[in-house]
Amino acid sequence: MIRHVVLFTWTAEATAQQQALVATELRALRPLLTGVRAYHVGPDAGLADGNYDFAVVGDFDDAASYLAYRDHPAHRAIIEQTVLPIVAERVSIQYEL
Repeated sequence: MIRHVVLFTWTAEATAQQQALVATELRALRPLLTGVRAYHVGPDAGLADGNYDFAVVGDFDDAASYLAYRDHPAHRAIIEQTVLPIVAERVSIQYEL
């Protein structure tokens, strides 16, 4: 199984509406994909200073399932149209469970 973790920091100009749209659109991806065991997205809970603003955590059956998600046209469109306009910083990792 592969776990995919992404953290984002938004630009200062990113509106609450834009940030919420990222979550809404990413959550809509799961039904379009196979091989997804768990998929969670959401804003930082605000419990500690210095955290990233938003996280995505997905568990996939295998590397092929993760790559299908990564390269899915709907996912690519969300990144290009919704995420990139407001992202200041992004970090990610994929690891085996």
